[in-house]
Amino acid sequence: MNTPNDLFYAESHEWVRLNDDGTVTVGITEHAQEQLGDLVFVESPEIDKVVSAKDPVAVVESVKAASDIYAPINGTIIDANNALADEPELVNTSPYEDGWLFKIQPEDAIEVEEMMDDEAYQAFVASEA
Repeated sequence: MNTPNDLFYAESHEWVRLNDDGTVTVGITEHAQEQLGDLVFVESPEIDKVVSAKDPVAVVESVKAASDIYAPINGTIIDANNALADEPELVNTSPYEDGWLFKIQPEDAIEVEEMMDDEAYQAFVASEA
């Protein structure tokens, strides 16, 4: 399982990248997209929406099922990956780069550092199996 060590991870299988400008980029992990199968639709979150950690903010639909995507931290949605409207499969082919889902301006960036690192996430996924 590919879990880049420069990201942080949520139990709901979102990853978070802390950007240089203090914002965070959010996507779903390689493990999550493998479980979902081929994505056919991504519903992006509402820009400028204030969210709390664990709020459902987006939806991904695969050939198997639809799944909610949750806000991993408290903050405001500031951007969404518009390329996914035409190419939802980017989440499958490039979950950590081109397939990012949305960006959040965090209320408190310390929340990111309290999330799981790559080793803890791998252990978490192994414990679910």
